[in-house]
Amino acid sequence: MTDRAGDSATDRGRIAMLEARIAQLETINAALIDRVERASDVQGGAFSMFETAISLETLVRERTAALEDVLARLSQANAKLGVAHRDAEEARTRLRDAIESLDDGFALFDSQDRLIMCNAAYRRFWPEVAELPAEAPFSEVARVVAEGQRTIGALASPERWMAERVARHATADGVHVQALTDGRWLQINEIRTSEGGTVGIYTDITEVKAEDARERTRELAERNLALQATLDTLSEGVCLYDQSHNLVVSNGGLERILCLPPGDRREIATQVGLLAHCQRLGLEDPEVLDWRQAPGVRRRARARLGNRVVEIRSTPILPAGMAYSFDDITDRLRYEAELREAAETLERRVAERTTELETEVAERRAVEVQLLAAKTAAEHANRSKTSFLAAASHDLLQPLNAARLFVAALSERRLALPTRALVRQTGVALDSVEELLEALFEISRLDAGAVQPDITVFELDRMIGALRIEFAAQAKQAGLALDIPDTGLWVRSDFRMLRRVLQNFLSNALRYTTAGRVSVAVTCEDDEVRIAVRDTGRGIDPENFEAIFEEFRRIAHHKGPAGKGLGLAVVRRACQMLDHRVEVASEPGRGSEFAVRVPLAEAGQIETVPSGARGRTSSEDAGGTVLIIDNEDAILHGMQALLGRWGYTVLTAPSLAAARALDLPRRRPALIIADYHLDDGQRGDAAITALRADLGDLPALVISADRSDEVKASLAAQGIPMLHKPIKPGQLRALMRTMLGRGWTATKGESVAAE
Repeated sequence: MTDRAGDSATDRGRIAMLEARIAQLETINAALIDRVERASDVQGGAFSMFETAISLETLVRERTAALEDVLARLSQANAKLGVAHRDAEEARTRLRDAIESLDDGFALFDSQDRLIMCNAAYRRFWPEVAELPAEAPFSEVARVVAEGQRTIGALASPERWMAERVARHATADGVHVQALTDGRWLQINEIRTSEGGTVGIYTDITEVKAEDARERTRELAERNLALQATLDTLSEGVCLYDQSHNLVVSNGGLERILCLPPGDRREIATQVGLLAHCQRLGLEDPEVLDWRQAPGVRRRARARLGNRVVEIRSTPILPAGMAYSFDDITDRLRYEAELREAAETLERRVAERTTELETEVAERRAVEVQLLAAKTAAEHANRSKTSFLAAASHDLLQPLNAARLFVAALSERRLALPTRALVRQTGVALDSVEELLEALFEISRLDAGAVQPDITVFELDRMIGALRIEFAAQAKQAGLALDIPDTGLWVRSDFRMLRRVLQNFLSNALRYTTAGRVSVAVTCEDDEVRIAVRDTGRGIDPENFEAIFEEFRRIAHHKGPAGKGLGLAVVRRACQMLDHRVEVASEPGRGSEFAVRVPLAEAGQIETVPSGARGRTSSEDAGGTVLIIDNEDAILHGMQALLGRWGYTVLTAPSLAAARALDLPRRRPALIIADYHLDDGQRGDAAITALRADLGDLPALVISADRSDEVKASLAAQGIPMLHKPIKPGQLRALMRTMLGRGWTATKGESVAAE
């Protein structure tokens, strides 16, 4: 409606301007016609005046047409303006009706803050506004409302309320609430208009406030009930007094502790009554129940009320109340007394037990001293046993070696058949003694820790190929098939110790199998190589699996050569040292399987073996002079007899000095054979080195009963071959043929000890 009223005012201005312009044109037209009628022919004659009149007439006609067009448009604008006036009036009427129909108060102020419009609801809130002149300013409206004391704030301080109301109206930043003196609540929402004025909406929210108050009352009641229920669950007695010293809340625990009748709290309805009641029960120090102003220090005291001991606590609370709590600690004190008594009893028992333990500890320490002494004695005995076994083995091997040499020398002679059989049986007996001594010596070295594994990577086929050759003749003699395949695998282990384990497996399999076959199966499982020796013998009862690995334990066997009961004991010790797992599987009557698991390794460079160890021997002995150096006369005589039968010239000497006394430059030996341990701390390798310095680089070998790794390493470093006592004649003869027939010498650093 405001836009249409503005358009009408503009149209009226344009019409007034056009009417003034038409009047001016009519005046000009009349003046021109009059001039034409009164003009003379001085400037151009009558014809000239006629042309001028014609031009003027044309101009007047054009102007008149334009004026008529303007008047027509003006008439149309007036018609539209009338329609707009009617529409605006209708809209204004509808707006006024709508505003009047509102239940909320409505007020409109213009940019100068003058009241332009308000409805009846607004005037009902503020009746004083009806007496104000039209377009009264808001400050005047606020003044008459304050004077009428319609609000609680105006009732208390009209000037302050008026100032705050005018300031809030000036900001017009939203909603605020006014409490009226008649009990109603008024919500005022003021908003700025686009022209800078203010629109205010006044809403009666009394019912909302009342409902909110009722809701808050319900919530408070529920909370009070919950609080009371919570307090009633407490074992402590609790009570609260307000600023008037009146009881506000208490719980059931208080009734029990203060011996009050159920539900009757009249005696403690006031703080004074509480104090008096407690004194009647026996309270001696009433200071703990004194009234104090908050904030105050919390007090605590222990008192006897009747036959109970109670801990009383009092605390001032805001704004001016007091809270008291009563905790019955009678049972707690009794428990504490019982605990103290129990603790004292326990302390006495602990002291007694400590004394007993100290006595026991002293006894145990004495026992530990005895055990330590016994352990030391046992270790000493074990070392003595090991040393004794080593010494005994060495001492026994010396005469055994001599006996083997003499038996070998006898076997080279032409003997009668009964005598030859006796010699052969003597050789077999010596072999058994040798095997027994070797097993005992190896077990003693393993137990003493004298053997340390030399872990290397090697080709498995080197080992099992040698075993194939070693046991082929024994298998053929027993009428058994021996199957040892090539594997192409590499393993990580101690070459000598693993070979010893497999030798024991194969030896036992051939010894206890009467018919069928003995085979070696090699399989890869994860990162391990499983090497299994299988036979078709009589088998082993599973209950004996553990016993067969013990020393000198043999299960019942068939007729035939029996073992010494030490082979598997060596296997167990060697595999424990190598951390290799041993597995046994057997079924009586169907054969046995012994297996060892060895770590799998990647292929590496094959270690070289001295050519002498693999070289072929000539069919005949090369002959020549051989120098024997040994401190045992029996071994010297035995070697002389044996080598003499082989066609060698034998020189013997018990020491280096005796050897040099033999005029060796003239009787130059082709080979030197020396015992490792000589008399007076002398060594055979030192004697060989000294004689080589005298005679040149001669072939030489060492024989010894000492099987220690130190001796092997020392001789390997010097490149001197070594044979272990007791000497096997065939092994000695083959090595001598190789060394003398082919001029063989060992390379330093290589191990050439013959097993």
